[in-house]
Amino acid sequence: MTQEITARLIDQNLKTSTTESEFSDPSWRDAYSDRDLGWLQFNSRVLHEALDQRNPALERVKFLAIFTSNLDEFFMKRIGLLRTRSQAERLKNRVIGPVPIQQRLHEMRQVIIPMLEKRGRCFRRDLKPLLAEHNIHLLDWDQLTDTQREKANLFFNRNVYPALTPLALDPGHPFPYMSNLSTSLGFVLRVPDSEENLFARVKVPNILPQWIQLDPEVDDARNYIRLADLIHYNAEKLFPGMSIIDSTLFRITRNSEVEIEDDDESESIRTIVAEELRQRKFEPVVRLELSENPNPWVRSLLMHQFDLSEDDVYEVPGELDYAGMWPLASLDIKDLRDETWNPIVPPDLAGEEADIFSVIKSGDFLVHHPYESFDASVEQFIRAAANDPKVVAIKMTVYRVGDDTPFVRSLIRAAETGKQVACLIELKARFDEERNLHWAKELEKIGAHVVYGVLGLKTHTKIALVVRQESDGIRCYAHIGTGNYHVKTARLYTDLGLFTCEPTLTTDVVNLFHALTGRSREPSFQKLLVAPTNMREQFLAKIRREIEFQKEGKPGLIIVKVNQLEDPEMCQAIIAASQAGVRVECIVRGFSCLRAGVPGLTENVTIRSIIGRFLEHSRIYYFQAGAEDPLDGEFYIGSADWMQRNLSNRVEAVTPIDLRAHRERLWEILDVLIKDRRQSWVMLPDGNYEQLLATDEDDDISRLGTHRTLMLLTQQRMKERIK
Repeated sequence: MTQEITARLIDQNLKTSTTESEFSDPSWRDAYSDRDLGWLQFNSRVLHEALDQRNPALERVKFLAIFTSNLDEFFMKRIGLLRTRSQAERLKNRVIGPVPIQQRLHEMRQVIIPMLEKRGRCFRRDLKPLLAEHNIHLLDWDQLTDTQREKANLFFNRNVYPALTPLALDPGHPFPYMSNLSTSLGFVLRVPDSEENLFARVKVPNILPQWIQLDPEVDDARNYIRLADLIHYNAEKLFPGMSIIDSTLFRITRNSEVEIEDDDESESIRTIVAEELRQRKFEPVVRLELSENPNPWVRSLLMHQFDLSEDDVYEVPGELDYAGMWPLASLDIKDLRDETWNPIVPPDLAGEEADIFSVIKSGDFLVHHPYESFDASVEQFIRAAANDPKVVAIKMTVYRVGDDTPFVRSLIRAAETGKQVACLIELKARFDEERNLHWAKELEKIGAHVVYGVLGLKTHTKIALVVRQESDGIRCYAHIGTGNYHVKTARLYTDLGLFTCEPTLTTDVVNLFHALTGRSREPSFQKLLVAPTNMREQFLAKIRREIEFQKEGKPGLIIVKVNQLEDPEMCQAIIAASQAGVRVECIVRGFSCLRAGVPGLTENVTIRSIIGRFLEHSRIYYFQAGAEDPLDGEFYIGSADWMQRNLSNRVEAVTPIDLRAHRERLWEILDVLIKDRRQSWVMLPDGNYEQLLATDEDDDISRLGTHRTLMLLTQQRMKERIK
């Protein structure tokens, strides 16, 4: 691939990053925040959950792992992309020395380092002692008793030693390949009576727990030792006859933003994605993490081998990889975990006799996960369709489905019984490409129609369609959701889904599937908002309408709940609405490129972020439309964030919510989110966030927070329904 093509693809990717020049009015620059710094602020809020003493101990460990995993992905995607762009700019303009992007990378580093220090202090000073109080001991080697060391060494000999592959570096052994996010021990070796340093690398195997549990010596005690320490203190078995001078624990992160030119129509998208996955394994290293006080010679050698600058190297306080603490965070100790939540089965869907198609036929049906059961609703919808002899066709989109997915098993069963099955699988879902390739092949084996969407667009919409032959003719049933068809994340992410057989809406869903699986240059939709076809224009028109109502003295209110807010045109529209006096409530979990409360620009805009035990993933859009009663306004749910990539470069679907009972549910959710003073952070005019704290005068919703409140409301609602 030529350098010019590489640069073009990089520029195309970076269109998702808002820049000041994209604002049509220069005076609006003060209302802009940097995307990447905004994302780092979001991850800082995640880290705060680990610091927050109100959270149970193991939940705090979990948030250390989440913070670390988030940061890993940030380096793989954003830092990798920016470093590549920096190199492309130097090539294109023949610049010697730093370019502006390098300054931006340096600024991000200055934000990241204090966060790493805070994470290390939290683990060492707070969580390790707190866990020890509850008989969970994370021990260093020198804290082990002689008996524990003997048992640890025996475990090493039996379970670790055979799985290790020490790799030397010398003229006969080239520098070893190291996989992304792998943790290794770099040893400094010498031949006896020699002064020459020799390097050897031992990968810490990820097939074993990173913390090894030792047999307890005291009743009810759980004692753990790091796997890396176990390898370090048994290193003489790996290098017999050599002198071990020193060792350093290190971890590498590779760029994941590899792009393969796909203009050649003779190459299938499957072939392109498979090649992209292969190349990703060999992408440049963008970050080197080292344990504290690393050996200087090892540090220098690794920097040279990976072609890294000082800004790419992080000497990490505390543990090197907190993502390896998931097994510890998952320990089943009631007193150290959040109260268990079991999603409630809606009464209409409870029992063996429940017929989901009859329920939907009696009226639209709205579900809210994880408060309500995903298995009894969304899974059951596809499962029942696969088993129902009256069903003639099932169609659905797949963005992320996970490993052991019941959805694909249901589709396979449906195809095997002669039903028409069409599955649109997005092969370029970041970090899920390999899994999606696997399921695509499995479906193709049994004759399902597998397609990969519209060339040049990612298919991100979450929709499913069931076509059923009934006594009065063909009837279509649809599910339109905000989240993926993924059973594991459905218990951790908050999402909404609408089941409907309303003819106008299901016809729109049919038209959308026809556009995705066939050829349709101008698909038409009566009720659905579909990106990139009509969604942006519809949302902008609704904002302009709020401005007109405000000018006429009628109520003007916009509430937007999304994961990210970045699209320049939507930000401009919000600024214009605020300047006209329209109140705009933005509930944005992640980053927002728009600043709230900036005098003369966004004085009427509030931006809040809700962080807690569930990941806020649902997208809700509300426009009061001049109505005196807020419930007479317009409500929508769907898959799209207000980002340029979602509105212009992805296939997304948003549905109106028409039934008043469902509007009441959505208004209740929005009201809880806005009142929250337990999990809520509010943006200040400078772009920083302030955590809200409840007072004695606040009501239960404010004090309990969003997730606890919605659990209680769901339980209460179900009890009333059963009565």
